[in-house]
Amino acid sequence: MHERNQYLDGNGKIITESFKDYTKRGIEKEFRTLEEFLTRWNSAEKKKAIIEEMENHGIQLENLKEEIKKDLDIFDLVCHIAWDMPPLTRRERAERVRKQNYFTKYGEQARKVVEALLDKYADDGINNIEDMAVLRIDPFKRMGTPAELVNLFGGKSGYLSAIKELESHIYYRAA
Repeated sequence: MHERNQYLDGNGKIITESFKDYTKRGIEKEFRTLEEFLTRWNSAEKKKAIIEEMENHGIQLENLKEEIKKDLDIFDLVCHIAWDMPPLTRRERAERVRKQNYFTKYGEQARKVVEALLDKYADDGINNIEDMAVLRIDPFKRMGTPAELVNLFGGKSGYLSAIKELESHIYYRAA
């Protein structure tokens, strides 16, 4: 009748409160306010570093993601759990970016790469698009070699700037 789940925290201690409440407390301990989280998230070179930092402090977001059973981005999961923000799925975030129509600033081939990166984000999350190795897999390998694709943006620094800009559009929150 009453289901009780027990979890182990990062130190091997048994957690008897809901996993959601435990995670919320951990997030609030790591980031005192939503603004602090947003500042660190947006300034991080790679979002994976923030995620790993939270995991090192016992915040097990992947387990929580499985419990919630929604296709949420880690960003939305954190904002929703800790600060009751309405969550968006990765696909909803990708569609919002598409509606902004910021792709027009790129040439046709570069635009295809950015659109494919956005699709990759919607399917797999932010970690994949931050890793340049993504350019070695489909659909990118059908578009050209990684070097050719990076050169569409004027070189590596231009490509990395395009990724950073894409991320800023993905994580933009209207007030």
